[in-house]
Amino acid sequence: MEEIYRLIEEKIKASGYLGYVSGEEIYNEICDEIEEKENGSYIFMSKKEDDVFFEFKIDVMDENFNLSYIDINTPEKKYHVDFDA
Repeated sequence: MEEIYRLIEEKIKASGYLGYVSGEEIYNEICDEIEEKENGSYIFMSKKEDDVFFEFKIDVMDENFNLSYIDINTPEKKYHVDFDA
């Protein structure tokens, strides 16, 4: 699991976003959001700070999920992190 957490953090940092991120927190938040969801594509948002929110696109399948992208919205800029690329 540590490798997945690290990958999430590295991809976000590579986008240029300089704020704090925890791959483990993001992964756990996604797991909480998709629990009991039917198969399909979902978009959900998560407020991280007063003026920063993350938008996640997730494809839910029977036994797993695919994190397609995260958009990090800040007052200054929108950072797009594509996990399918």
